[in-house]
Amino acid sequence: MKAAVYYENGSPDVFRYETVDEPVCGPDDVLIGIEAISVEGGDLINREIRPLARIPHIVGYQCAGTILDVGAQVRDRKPGDRVVAVLGWGSHAQRVAAPAADTWLIPATLDTVTAAAVHVAWGTAHECLFAAGGLVAGETVLIHAGAGALGLAAIQLAHRAGATVYATASDDARLARLSAYGMTAGINYASSDFVEQISRLTAGRGVDVIVDSIAGSTLARGVRALAYKGRLVTVGVSGRDQEKLDPVSLWRGNQSLHGVFFPTLLDQEHARVHASVQALLQRVDAGELRVAIDKTFPLSDARAAHRHVMSRQAFGRVIMIP
Repeated sequence: MKAAVYYENGSPDVFRYETVDEPVCGPDDVLIGIEAISVEGGDLINREIRPLARIPHIVGYQCAGTILDVGAQVRDRKPGDRVVAVLGWGSHAQRVAAPAADTWLIPATLDTVTAAAVHVAWGTAHECLFAAGGLVAGETVLIHAGAGALGLAAIQLAHRAGATVYATASDDARLARLSAYGMTAGINYASSDFVEQISRLTAGRGVDVIVDSIAGSTLARGVRALAYKGRLVTVGVSGRDQEKLDPVSLWRGNQSLHGVFFPTLLDQEHARVHASVQALLQRVDAGELRVAIDKTFPLSDARAAHRHVMSRQAFGRVIMIP
């Protein structure tokens, strides 16, 4: 089969489009013919710095497609089922073997490309807001990187839950588009100070919950935008700067810091998290929630797909098609 592989960490230039060995379907696995690959923020980090599982390495942990074969121990999946999957690595390819337990059935009327962008981003957003953030109706939330896939999911889920939603983005044009998804007010972090703007928008009170996928100085300064007993949820490191949050800064406001990592949640609380994601797929299928696909690329041009995500100009998810 064909795959986008690399032999060493680095920029998107390390990708090569090559013929590689077929995946082996283990007893608890399903073999998936991949039809859509969602390029995740973690894929960029893995390509840049994480150790390679093998050489050549196939990065990627989120995809959707049709089951071609099932392992001897699999009872609840069959060839022909359309599924989305989470895996440790291997999505940037034409086929992949994934644990059957970490797949979800795609609703019959939901297209595969849209489904490919749901499970990690939306599952993570739901965990950030409600399990970690404890968000309830009537509260306020700040969502950083609102125009990204995680941000768009969090905006809609928070709005649907009855919260007042503030969001940041790097330009006014993308901020303007977020209002249609449930954002109350937007902040251009490239031209204004989000801490000052949140103080203005909340009459000095601050917000109850912050969802931060940037980390670094944004996370460290976020404490100043929190209300008394506010919850700061960290879920990514897209900012890449090395400033650290001082835990003492949380004391005066009796505030809290929570970390969210979807793969560990799925591993440790599988039944609950799996059911939550399946429900989110149903809500997308019903039209209650909207998935934004920014652009699609052929798998053979993985370099361009990763560069586009890195540009921070995408609105929603970037998809590759094998």
